[in-house]
Amino acid sequence: MSFQTPISISEAILNIDQNKYLLPAIQREFVWSHDKVEWLFDSIMRNYPISSFLFWEVNEQTAKGYKFYKFISEYRERYKTHNDEISTNGLTSFNAILDGQQRLTSLYLGLKGSFAYKEYRKKWENTEVSIPTRQLYLNIDQELNNEEDGRVYEFKFLRNQDTKNQIIYKSSTNVNWFKVGEILNLTNDEDLDNFVENLNGAFARKAIRQLKRTINDYKLINFFLEKDQNIDKALNIFIRINSGGEPLSFSDLIMSIAVANWEKKDARKEIHQLVDNIRDKGFSISKDLILKTFLYLYSTDIKFKVNNFSKENAQLFEKKWDEIRDALLETFNLLKVFGFNDYTLTSKNSILPIVYWIYHNKIYKDFSTKIEYKNQRLEIKKWLHISLLKQLFSGTSDSVLSQIRRAFSPEKLTTSSYPIQEIFSFVKKDISIGSEFIEELLNIQYEEAQSFSILALLFPHLDYKNNSFHKDHLHPKDEFKNLSNEDKTKYSWREYNSIVNLQMLDSNENMSKNNLHLDKWIENETIDKGSFKDNFLVNHLLPLECDFAITEFDKFFIARKNILFNKLYEILK
Repeated sequence: MSFQTPISISEAILNIDQNKYLLPAIQREFVWSHDKVEWLFDSIMRNYPISSFLFWEVNEQTAKGYKFYKFISEYRERYKTHNDEISTNGLTSFNAILDGQQRLTSLYLGLKGSFAYKEYRKKWENTEVSIPTRQLYLNIDQELNNEEDGRVYEFKFLRNQDTKNQIIYKSSTNVNWFKVGEILNLTNDEDLDNFVENLNGAFARKAIRQLKRTINDYKLINFFLEKDQNIDKALNIFIRINSGGEPLSFSDLIMSIAVANWEKKDARKEIHQLVDNIRDKGFSISKDLILKTFLYLYSTDIKFKVNNFSKENAQLFEKKWDEIRDALLETFNLLKVFGFNDYTLTSKNSILPIVYWIYHNKIYKDFSTKIEYKNQRLEIKKWLHISLLKQLFSGTSDSVLSQIRRAFSPEKLTTSSYPIQEIFSFVKKDISIGSEFIEELLNIQYEEAQSFSILALLFPHLDYKNNSFHKDHLHPKDEFKNLSNEDKTKYSWREYNSIVNLQMLDSNENMSKNNLHLDKWIENETIDKGSFKDNFLVNHLLPLECDFAITEFDKFFIARKNILFNKLYEILK
């Protein structure tokens, strides 16, 4: 392995286009943010070094035994992040990137591709409104001054509708922007001179000339080249250069070992597909959770360490993959039945004991729907809500997970019940349910994720499976301003917005309530129904003897808090 003759960035981009540079399956995917890419271009414009690269020369025969991928050219946050696999048939040789993929991908996206990221305050939807496609532009009117991050040249990914794909485009702020990729067409000094003659301002001419030198002329890509065709050596080099710092996490290294050692299946493709399938169910997870699941199911030590994931472990992972995948999918089906979403599931690690029980009981097909498992589902739901409310998996979650796993002794790994008490008996954290803890729960706010678990425990009869439930204020939000002066002195918005003034309603029932005053809503729902009113109040955990007018908020608050306190204590004890 030795240093090779450096090349320019434009040569590297051409090599990517011609599939002379590819990514080995052991590489992780592109993870840089748009601002980090923009910062990289500022750095190279100012002649800052961008470190060396490490390439592996792969010949045609070696390539037949492994999978390789193209560089991503149209990055779309969350929705288009996977590299396309490429057939290497017909390629006599090429360079696989062992170190430098993030930098090369950033340069490629900036010069030849696009980067789409979510607009602030927009929903996660795969549309141009929420995640507009952007291309990289350079401000050629003026340099930046006194920036906290030290940038001088302003590179920015701009929306297509703003730029209309023009080489130079004037924004609404009257700033001239140059489309960075066009510099690849200015390959000689004559072309450059003809172009800059038409530009206004000394900075514009200076910036374009510097960009041309940086991309087309300077030899900035310094690289080592490894020519040994042994994949184990390449993997060892890859792990060694990436395990010393933070650029690559241990889960990335574990993923690389799995990819290199799976024989019949494509680990990268299978794991990424599972991440996508779970995302389609409404939950965002990373490959880390999937790798953690395998360690939890089969490894004594569940920490992310390279030596916890040997070649033998990787091969066992492949052998058990179909069942592990199905257990994970069924667990997330179960979470949807419980009414959870990505926000209210406050700890992804909390699912691992559920996966463990489902997997080892071999009931990962239809467990979330079969009538025969109704009682077990109720047990798991109660355990999960309590665990999340007690923040069982915060802090040293690996220790807690290991403690929980001890509860799944062979005699407890049966489909007859989920071992709640055994789990809690092994956990060394404080899981007691006392008055102080319940008081804390009643202070949880409407917007907090934990409010779902509290209300789901208080109102278990709703149709959570079909997402037919709404969280709502009993006394409407707008009524807060109508509290009496005395109550305003005693109760802040925090009390008014707490669990004490919240309920979970059937979605149809909530539509009928809308923004009605609490007393009016109760009257509408119970008028001419005789004793039905008492049942209505009991079902909604409302005090029987109470004036529900906003002027009597103090008495209502005290009475309902008492009801909820006793109910939660009964449920959680």
